[in-house]
Amino acid sequence: MEWVSIIGRTMLLYIIILIIFRLMGKREIGELSVLDLVVFIMLGEMAVVAIENTDKSLWHQLVPMTFLMCIQIILSVISLKFQRFRHLIEGEPAILVNAGKIDEKKMRKQRYNIDDLLMQLREQGIGDVRDVEYAILEPSGKLSVFQKQKSKKSKNDTPIFTLPLIIDGEIQYNHLQMIEHTDGWLVEKLNNLGYKDVKQILYCSFQNGQFFVDLKEN
Repeated sequence: MEWVSIIGRTMLLYIIILIIFRLMGKREIGELSVLDLVVFIMLGEMAVVAIENTDKSLWHQLVPMTFLMCIQIILSVISLKFQRFRHLIEGEPAILVNAGKIDEKKMRKQRYNIDDLLMQLREQGIGDVRDVEYAILEPSGKLSVFQKQKSKKSKNDTPIFTLPLIIDGEIQYNHLQMIEHTDGWLVEKLNNLGYKDVKQILYCSFQNGQFFVDLKEN
């Protein structure tokens, strides 16, 4: 009977899609990239077509679903290896507020308006942009905010944000510009600490004159 076939296909495809999602890696819904979202929508559409067309073999839908999963896994591996490709597909964080100053160019580039910024600041209990040291728009669309911190010693505002200077062996030049230093300065400092090859560094951050370095596994 047709309804028995529909129920059977629904159960089977439900299990198959769960397996596919598991193989594609764990992600929260709010952290899905555009590529992930497109793949998930396409898989859902393929599953619906496979359930409705009971007169056609289920293999006609399983083959493209499996092929799509393989493409997604391959692209995910490439994005893990190459930061530029990852930024191209998933986007990269954008600093919208720096030391209480709104970056209008960055906001226009991200299609982000003042109302959106102020609303998200209010949601985090901040009523004045001048109290913000950094506001960073993440690739997921979430706004990360770091407030200025009063120093008891100097009574001056001091940043509490840790800047990543190296990620996956690649120097983050935009972050170096924020602290008014060059890649030559960074390489020299790392050499003095015993790190001779930047490519071997998985993650390097800088805060209050201190470096944190995590090397890649051999």
